[in-house]
Amino acid sequence: MQFFFQKNNKKFATLDDALTAACEGLIYISETDAPVLPFCGEQADGVTGETIIHQTASPAETPVQETSFDAFFGRLTAEMDWYDEQRKARAKKFLELQKLLEENLSDLKVFKLGKIRLDVFALGRDKDGRLMGITTKAVET
Repeated sequence: MQFFFQKNNKKFATLDDALTAACEGLIYISETDAPVLPFCGEQADGVTGETIIHQTASPAETPVQETSFDAFFGRLTAEMDWYDEQRKARAKKFLELQKLLEENLSDLKVFKLGKIRLDVFALGRDKDGRLMGITTKAVET
């Protein structure tokens, strides 16, 4: 049996469970702090802003900004000399999450929906074509 993720000596056999475990306790820091949550969507032909709007039932006129997956996680996984232990631990958890997404999803992209108060999605497609990844909230002024 393939295991997607291991945490605290527990192995997770489904990607859904692995995402839930990897997101546990993670906080996304912007002008506000928000939990990072798993996103398990439906099958999709591609990873596009239109697909995200449809699968999240957001209004069609919702502004969508696509950003680089690597740039998004680069900021979250960087470890600065001045980081305290808590920040180092958070960066390590984001690195584990990034690896989980990269190893199990294709066509990885990040989308920010809205203005100022944003819904953020880092998503790709699993082997069955389902849209999967994470979601969080951000405030950017």
